[in-house]
Amino acid sequence: MPDQQPGRVAVYIDFDNVLISRYDEVHGRGDFHRDRQKAHSGSLPEQTFTERLEAATVDVGAIIDFASSFGTLVLTRAYADWSAPVNARYRGQLVGRAVDLVQLFPAAAYGKNGGDIRLAVDAVEDMFRLPDLTHVVIVAGDSDYIALAQRCRRLGRVVVAVGVAGSTSRALAAACDELVTYDALPGVKPAPPRQDEPPRGRRRGRRDADEGPRFEEVDDPDDVVEADDDEDPQVVATELLVRALQLGHGRGDDADWLHNSQVKEQMKRLDPSFSERRLGFRSFSDFLRSRSDFVDLDESSTARLVRLSA
Repeated sequence: MPDQQPGRVAVYIDFDNVLISRYDEVHGRGDFHRDRQKAHSGSLPEQTFTERLEAATVDVGAIIDFASSFGTLVLTRAYADWSAPVNARYRGQLVGRAVDLVQLFPAAAYGKNGGDIRLAVDAVEDMFRLPDLTHVVIVAGDSDYIALAQRCRRLGRVVVAVGVAGSTSRALAAACDELVTYDALPGVKPAPPRQDEPPRGRRRGRRDADEGPRFEEVDDPDDVVEADDDEDPQVVATELLVRALQLGHGRGDDADWLHNSQVKEQMKRLDPSFSERRLGFRSFSDFLRSRSDFVDLDESSTARLVRLSA
């Protein structure tokens, strides 16, 4: 689709996924379901549960504002059981931002993926009903949405996923054109680090040469978009940059220099979750400058160029 044409964006929010993932990010993995059970049984005071919900509030406006950066919002839908008090507290915000609230009625355990299916069916139907859609923003981190992301891309749409750090599938990230963590959205206050959380079960996302994959005790045993504890994200980003430059140089171009925008695009293709802002840099140029041991940067003109150091 021509770049000069304004984007037309469809947004699909799996609200339960975002709410629960954010709560678990702030308080500890699995705490949402445990705390809700305790609140229902009376072993956790309702006021305490409410305060913990407030501490893990989801900034709906930040999500919608981010989606609008891709173009005009043609439709925005949020899927949840809106009669549940934990979700009902957001209805005013969502309606105020012209979000269509899709009611999902409580279902038995065998129907727990009903919301995922409803969202995916609606999205695919919209792809054919609204052929001018250019972008699809999926606000969720479940691997259940991999097939949806792949189908939307095959239909020519740019697919962007927004997921909570620690609860977003690596496979979903690979299926999208771009993945952004909720904490990285403009205006969102990152979750504070938890100092008092004891190790529980086995660690998610760690691999051992002898034992194979090891996962933390979670409902969905997918790798998540998080670096291993022994893996420095800065080192990972440097390796990604070098790989992208090697691919660019290997295309047989006459010049050794590559446009920095071209390099960033290649890095995003290799890892859709890459973001220089998550690494603490205000711009991609700042990120490149910090890698002066590995790359040469030519900023003598408005077209910034980069190449691997000799």
